[in-house]
Amino acid sequence: MFLKSLTISSESDVIREINFHNGINLIVDETLDSQDTKTGNNVGKTTVLMLIDFCLGASPKHIYTDPENKKDEYTLVKTFLIENNVLITLVLKEDLIKDRSPEIRIERNFLPRKKKVQKINGMDKTDDEFEEALTDILFPGQYEKKPTFRQIISHNIRYKDLSINNTLKTLDRYTSDAEYETLYLFLLGCDFEQGDTKQALLSKIGQEQTFKNRLEKNQTKSAYETALSLLEGEIEVLNHRKSNFNLNENFESDLDRLNQIKYQINIVSSAIGKLNIRHDLINEAKQDLEKSRSQIDLQQLEHIYRQATDRIEGIQKTFEDLCKFHNSMIAEKVKYVSRDLPKLDTEIKSKSKLLRRLLLEEAELSVAISRSESFEELEKLIAVLNEKFQKKGEYENTIQQLEEVELNLTTLNDQLDDIDNALFSQAFELKIKEQINKFNKHFSSISHKLYDEKYALKFDPIINKKGQRLYKFNAFNTNFSSGKKQGEISCFDIAYTLFADEENIPCLHFLLNDKKELMHDNQLQKIAQLVNTKGIQFVASILKDKLPEELNREDYFVVKLSQTDKVFRIENC
Repeated sequence: MFLKSLTISSESDVIREINFHNGINLIVDETLDSQDTKTGNNVGKTTVLMLIDFCLGASPKHIYTDPENKKDEYTLVKTFLIENNVLITLVLKEDLIKDRSPEIRIERNFLPRKKKVQKINGMDKTDDEFEEALTDILFPGQYEKKPTFRQIISHNIRYKDLSINNTLKTLDRYTSDAEYETLYLFLLGCDFEQGDTKQALLSKIGQEQTFKNRLEKNQTKSAYETALSLLEGEIEVLNHRKSNFNLNENFESDLDRLNQIKYQINIVSSAIGKLNIRHDLINEAKQDLEKSRSQIDLQQLEHIYRQATDRIEGIQKTFEDLCKFHNSMIAEKVKYVSRDLPKLDTEIKSKSKLLRRLLLEEAELSVAISRSESFEELEKLIAVLNEKFQKKGEYENTIQQLEEVELNLTTLNDQLDDIDNALFSQAFELKIKEQINKFNKHFSSISHKLYDEKYALKFDPIINKKGQRLYKFNAFNTNFSSGKKQGEISCFDIAYTLFADEENIPCLHFLLNDKKELMHDNQLQKIAQLVNTKGIQFVASILKDKLPEELNREDYFVVKLSQTDKVFRIENC
């Protein structure tokens, strides 16, 4: 799928229309001495890339928020977008040369709730439907699976610092190696059906380990067991001393009952506390999962699907199916993480009811005992026993909780081992090697043309700090020199597009790149020559005075911006 056009319009007028073509597409800043940094994006050449990303599901806040400080908003831009009901329309086309090639029309605005516009091929899409529709059209069968739609296309859209400076790490800084493992296995065509299950297990293992760490914050399980053994000996001695008191018959039975009640109160109170900890942890995990639910507008993407179905044969899933599948996956993960909540709620309610009954009985017994004779000395002994019983209840409950969490961890790790035994089998590892070798033919060939060096992708089975097995992917220079990161990134993205086409793996055929003035003129020229002949759209933002002479051509420019003609033309309002 290629970029055909990006249109910025208000309710009354077309603010700007950008038409794209095959090969190199340059977004040029014509300002010769750009010193005005008061507004966030200067003239807006990066904003053009952001707007394309916005139409593919990115948050609208990226357009008017400082990337270095999320709390700082560009009020002028935000106000303009909202007050003028600015609509962004992105048209994707399966083949730019063929007039009748299928197209996908995506429309989004920046207004909230009922005033929000989210359309795909003219059909409204809710937030919950948007990513599903996108995924169904562009990556059929992948909705509600890992990697997600946004993860898959992350290497196609490079304007954030992390993706500009890293070849493979194109997601946010909190992304785990396990998620990158799943992403690159998918990109290489090494499908692994249990990838979702593995990530769910890793999430659950992390939750259980956090709970275990909290329980063992002060002492380990063995320390609690040792302390409990010593404490039980002390209680035995104190009980023996208590039995020597010459009290009336009712006093002795009441006292014994009071001690048991206090012991039970401590156990129940401690248990309620631990249950509440587990309840809170599950809710935290549930909230984290729900935050990962995509809030993408879906109204603009059905047009994309029609283009994709006309162009790509064999698409079985509808865009709607993918959205439903993604939302179902999130729901299943939430259900998986929170499946213990009803049981915990019941236990907390039951134990709270028991605690109230015990406290009432304790109060009644305390009144009865306080009226007995010879209570002064016994009271001191009871105070010590109460303290011992309280500690005993806490220790026993903590040990029980640790035994449960250790059993859970053992079960979860056994399940993870079963998955890893297939993932790290000799046959699967051989498949990865074969696919990487195919990819590296393109990667090394392109890098050799651009830099007279050969880059390659490699993978290593590793064991992380948590003792979990993973495949870790890295790009490296086979000449073992430091290389040129900007060039390596471009070589990787171009090589992947060629590899994906060769392997019939769905992919986008446009690459968005910011700050290409950082690249050497010679390499930028070679990239232009390469993409112009390989059927790849290379969209790059660049300062005009940094352009090599060979690329300073009007037919390469798709939009020219300046201090007097910024992307939204707010200065003309």
